[in-house]
Amino acid sequence: MAQTRTLQHEKKEAKRQKLPIIDCDVHNTMPSDTVLYPYLPQRWRRHHSMLGTPDRVGGYIPRAMPYGARYDAWPPSGQRPGSDLSFLQEQLLDFWNIEYGILNCLTAVCDMPNLEYAAAFARAVNDWQIAEWLDLEPRLRASMIVAGEDGKLAANEIDRLADHPGFVQVLLLVRTMEPLGRRKYWKMYEAAVRHDLPIGIHFTGVGSGPITAVGRPSHYIEDHTGMTQAFQTQVTSLVCEGVFEHFPTLKIVLIEGGIAWLPPLMWRLDHAWKKLREEVPYLKRLPSEYIREHFWLTTQPMDEPPKSEYLQQLLVHLNVDEKLMFATDYPHWDFDAPDRTIPTNLGPGLRRKIMAENARTFYQL
Repeated sequence: MAQTRTLQHEKKEAKRQKLPIIDCDVHNTMPSDTVLYPYLPQRWRRHHSMLGTPDRVGGYIPRAMPYGARYDAWPPSGQRPGSDLSFLQEQLLDFWNIEYGILNCLTAVCDMPNLEYAAAFARAVNDWQIAEWLDLEPRLRASMIVAGEDGKLAANEIDRLADHPGFVQVLLLVRTMEPLGRRKYWKMYEAAVRHDLPIGIHFTGVGSGPITAVGRPSHYIEDHTGMTQAFQTQVTSLVCEGVFEHFPTLKIVLIEGGIAWLPPLMWRLDHAWKKLREEVPYLKRLPSEYIREHFWLTTQPMDEPPKSEYLQQLLVHLNVDEKLMFATDYPHWDFDAPDRTIPTNLGPGLRRKIMAENARTFYQL
């Protein structure tokens, strides 16, 4: 009964939602890896049947819930949350009147040590997304999965699919094998720029070392809260390695990484650069200027300080008029409902930009 009352209340709130909504973080999931077999060459099907795919993310520490999902996100079919298109349409797109949803399929591709296998798996995931998601639901757009640890293989996949209107960005997980400013990734950025596609960097991943700056945590809450360490590292690397001097039109969106940590990072980087600029002579501007120009953010998880005026101050530092985009993180346990995420005291004009218009411009929808 309590669940029914909650859903009825949410439905009333959804009907009152006046603003257009573009959801920048929707997770579609494969019911099993074998659904990719029609899209995988026989050689890699045999490989998968023998070796499977790595499960290093889930194996490091317990997840909060199975597949990180809401209790009510399990479809009647019994499949994994996020794997049933019709249920996703009903529970998310229709219920909240979502204009567009951006699919971020979180696969094991980024953690596959066999890069040729990773590239084949990424290709299969993308073809599966086209056939079983994009072709069936016009409100959906997708992130392109790539074997990001090999810049050339990633560039090949970007070149293959860049003209498909359903793909609006290239997706990486934030914990990579090396910091993303390294030159091994540059061919991927070159291809993304060539096709005017942004790079999305999403929460999670394992990488090659400890998943925190000082080792392995004991609890999921430590892992979840500490993920900002990885986002800070990636922003710092991309700026300090000169990526944006080489690729001045490259756009990056940080997905599910929070927002409150970014202004202090900019202050600290600017302060250090003024004293250490001889080390990075190719940087022609303050680090904060590169960050403000090249990075976008999503709302989920929306940092909530104890006083509303603190949030107002934070948003001023972040230039949210253009750079902050709404996300629900459906179907995960920390889902943010559209009617509860953005404070009403921000004003209808700014709320409209955050809820839809910034994403409309960014993804050229």
